[in-house]
Amino acid sequence: MASDIYSRLSQLRARRIGDPSTVAYFDAAQAYNRRFAADAAEVEDWESRGTSSQRWTRYAIGAMQAVGRKYTEVSMQTGERVAGQLSDRLARAGIDAEFRLQGSVPLDVHIRRVSDVDVLAITKDFYTYSQVGVRSLRGGYTNPSARTSSGVLSALRLQVESELDAAFPAAKVDKSGAKAVNLSGGSLQRSVDVVPAHWYDTKEYQSSGRQADRAVTIFNKKTCETIDNLPFLHIERVGSRCDSISGGLRKAIRLCKSVKADSDRDIPLSSYDIAAIMYHADMSALRLGQYSDLAVLAETQRHLDVLYQDSAAAARLWVPDGSRVIFDSAEKRDGLLRLSIELDELMRNVYQENFPNQALSSASRDVQRSLIKALTV
Repeated sequence: MASDIYSRLSQLRARRIGDPSTVAYFDAAQAYNRRFAADAAEVEDWESRGTSSQRWTRYAIGAMQAVGRKYTEVSMQTGERVAGQLSDRLARAGIDAEFRLQGSVPLDVHIRRVSDVDVLAITKDFYTYSQVGVRSLRGGYTNPSARTSSGVLSALRLQVESELDAAFPAAKVDKSGAKAVNLSGGSLQRSVDVVPAHWYDTKEYQSSGRQADRAVTIFNKKTCETIDNLPFLHIERVGSRCDSISGGLRKAIRLCKSVKADSDRDIPLSSYDIAAIMYHADMSALRLGQYSDLAVLAETQRHLDVLYQDSAAAARLWVPDGSRVIFDSAEKRDGLLRLSIELDELMRNVYQENFPNQALSSASRDVQRSLIKALTV
């Protein structure tokens, strides 16, 4: 963890107000600067929590807060605008497509006011299905198409790239990504990743008919491989678990993502991995986050520490959608260690700020956690 708390707070605030030195999405620079100046003058609640000397405490609290609703809505509206343009243009090219948002924004665990938006562009005239599902076994699907997933998706990718060029001539269309075409600049208020896909009807979907159980198949342009994902099941399960405890799980995920973003260490864990890790934390402990934000810090530190100490237990944990184990590589185990160390250091700094007269050496981590989670700052 960077020792300079002033840098930490500066980086946190820059993410939360949309620093124009790192993000510039408007053609009208003067209008953008006026808006940024107004945002910069805005003081968020976490910035006045505690005393002026409790900077680590403020950082911990701010790092777990949700991005303002109006800014999240702008992100979603930007994604929907791009989807609307693509829908009409693909239809004129003979491709019937539908669109869904995926990722951190719809789950509300994004940590930037100006967050990238992930949009799935799903062709409707081609899909695959599990042959052991009830609908398949009953003969509910037509004969398999002679086309292949990779062929369909590579063609869709090329068409998406072409249509984005035409629809947003003032924007930058980055076609170098393996799985997504990135669109930024021009009149767009957010960067948008468009991911070509088709539906895959899983065994579970054939029984339930629920969209959450339906998978999508995406295409890796660089390897020409296809990948099956369950983005809506991930969102549903993480969101439902968080809602059942009044918000503590999302706070823990944002806290870890913010600490990773501000760390001097390389932490090779994706947002998806972090959400999966915290999904297995103690929900009764995270429930206390509705009363004390610092209770979320205490449980997050405890959970990461336990997982690293008990590698066998960590190895048994699966991502929320059940598609794979979380720690499927040595690199991710290293990432867990580095993130755990970051949370150890953050909790220690918060403890020292709030209990300056108690010697750190005489307080075990259990004692530190119990005292911190009882704080209402």
